[in-house]
Amino acid sequence: MTEPDSQPDQQPDPEPASDGPPRRVLVAAVALAVAAVVAVLAVAATREAAPVPGPVAIAAAPAPQADSDACKALMAVLPDDLDDYHRAEAMAPAPASAAAWQNEPGSDLVVLRCGIGRPDDFSASAPLQAVDDVLWFRIPGVDRTTWVAVDRPVYVALTLPEGSGPTPIQLLSRAVAKAMPAVVPDPGPVR
Repeated sequence: MTEPDSQPDQQPDPEPASDGPPRRVLVAAVALAVAAVVAVLAVAATREAAPVPGPVAIAAAPAPQADSDACKALMAVLPDDLDDYHRAEAMAPAPASAAAWQNEPGSDLVVLRCGIGRPDDFSASAPLQAVDDVLWFRIPGVDRTTWVAVDRPVYVALTLPEGSGPTPIQLLSRAVAKAMPAVVPDPGPVR
């Protein structure tokens, strides 16, 4: 038997040395970067810029005691936030001792007015609601309710939009109680 010519084992030439990562990795990295840039641009193009809150108009209402020391004390302790509502700048000319809060630009306001006159319907037979040591008289309205604190040296009106929840009146009751001492309510005669 003859043996075939033996040739030394030949191994394939190793891949030529490379100075960087494999080509597949480079292609994947570039594709990922392009996809990320496209995604960021798509989100930026479809996202609306949040409107900048501007001054809000607070309607004038008779408030003969708006310049009283009690109202000044209350205005000094009002909170900046009432849960989702944030203090809004009042458009000039702003009524004295009035403040507003808004949950987003263009939405209904929570409005506080200090030093108003006694409500016409507040009589000795009117039901009152106690919230954190403050007695409130309710005046229902369309899409909003006005509550008037009746056990303080001056009357304080708080107008709440429908769906505002209990937090605004609770936080403002605390401010009223902190700024003004309680007094015996002085209702009008029974009608």
